[in-house]
Amino acid sequence: MKTGAQHINKQVEDPSTGEIILINTCTRDIITVFPTMKEKYDIEYPDYAPEPNALNDLLPLLKDKNITIVLGTWCGDSREQLPHFLKTIDSSSIVEENITFICVDRAKETEDELLKDLNIDRVPTFIIYQSEEELGRIIEKPTISIEEDLVQILSKK
Repeated sequence: MKTGAQHINKQVEDPSTGEIILINTCTRDIITVFPTMKEKYDIEYPDYAPEPNALNDLLPLLKDKNITIVLGTWCGDSREQLPHFLKTIDSSSIVEENITFICVDRAKETEDELLKDLNIDRVPTFIIYQSEEELGRIIEKPTISIEEDLVQILSKK
């Protein structure tokens, strides 16, 4: 689910707080250095150690998968879970081109129809796809850990 380049990394003012947030499709590079994300990212990413057995199980399961991440740069759970996810992915076989980052406002909306039919209630939401079929999602916080929840989702037959 890609969108036109004119909307990538768009910054807008949150009308309820006056805070600048990201909206629409964004790149990992901008999200991880965005002021509201950077402080937590700089702590969480280096400190997070994906569970080795789950990571080993995950490596072959991620082949040919796509992941859409819906997050809010204003959201505490997004600030905490995105670095854990990125550390897990960086330790795995998925290529970054197979990950789509969509930032939302506090109403959990974007411009255009980026979230059409995604049924987003809480962020972050990590949606795992094979081809166009949704295999599962991690909503807000993982049940066990990012890597172990991904293994559970991808191991379902």
